[in-house]
Amino acid sequence: MTPCDLAPAYIRSIAPYQPGKPISELARELGLEETSIIKLASNENPLGVSPKAQVAIRAAVDGLALYPDGNGFELKHALSRHLNVSMDQLVLGNGSNDVLELAARAFLSPSNSAVYAQHAFAVYPLVVQAMGAKGIEVPAHHFAHDLDAMLRAVRADTRMVFVANPNNPTGTYAPAHEMERFIAALPPQVLIVLDEAYNEYLRPDHRADSMSWLKKYNNLLITRTFSKVYGLAGLRVGYAVGAPGVADLMNRVRQPFNVNSISLTAAAAALDDHEFVRKSHELNLAGMEQLTAGLAQLNLEIIPSYGNFLTFKVRDAAGVFNSLLKSGVIVRPLGGYAMPNWLRVTVGLESENARFLMKLKQAIGG
Repeated sequence: MTPCDLAPAYIRSIAPYQPGKPISELARELGLEETSIIKLASNENPLGVSPKAQVAIRAAVDGLALYPDGNGFELKHALSRHLNVSMDQLVLGNGSNDVLELAARAFLSPSNSAVYAQHAFAVYPLVVQAMGAKGIEVPAHHFAHDLDAMLRAVRADTRMVFVANPNNPTGTYAPAHEMERFIAALPPQVLIVLDEAYNEYLRPDHRADSMSWLKKYNNLLITRTFSKVYGLAGLRVGYAVGAPGVADLMNRVRQPFNVNSISLTAAAAALDDHEFVRKSHELNLAGMEQLTAGLAQLNLEIIPSYGNFLTFKVRDAAGVFNSLLKSGVIVRPLGGYAMPNWLRVTVGLESENARFLMKLKQAIGG
């Protein structure tokens, strides 16, 4: 008998999250030069780090001997002004994954259940299972959240519902009126976690004023990240916005220094870099058109995406994935999302997209 044998069964049965393959790992495995590899697997910003964030990072280095501000005042102040919410509504995290886990820790227990969709972000079932709660997976409808079915799946013991909008890895999107109708129909004791990690990539006419919903629904929690359009994936900064009482409970289970000094400073600066966000958005729109057209020429089925990635179907996903790896192109296989015949590719620079399409054509024998 070992301590591992006595760990809770729901912990021992967790299948760990599988991140996209790092460039350095592929270089080691295949003996490739890192500079020859393009990574289009993890939905990172191909433009890199916000210039304003870079300046802030350099200026913050001298203060690294001191602990960070455990309350994140400067970043919360910047977010408060940016989102028109009060500071007591905010929870900061080591990436949005962290705030998703904080929400689960604060509101779930082994006697509760949580609802999420099939083909939704893999972290939802992980954080639910880590709390010993019952996960209720609702079948998707054309790879999208079936909100009506999710509403019907809510039970008396349900305490949380997770919705990614746009969804990762499928890229699907629920319009604002459908999303608010769903929130309004949920029982008030059920916390709805609206994951908007890709919100900044939406076209203006698709973007909902979801922050205004917080004034009407005390059971709404919105999560966002600096890892995507702001280009800070390596610094891991995310946040949640909800009712003050919800934020207070999450902050009670939050580690006091869960976001480091460099991350806090860089995120506050990136939030003000409107030109970088504009360029990132425009590059994504152009890249999405380039990839969509290229995949159509290869006669491959795609799922129309509202994020910064495209999911497409191939006959031999594992074989195509490995062929792309050997050519120095990293994409994301989706077998872990119950989509074994699908791959996901991040929108990259024009040259990266072109290389991916060329290597993909070779891999499928086109």
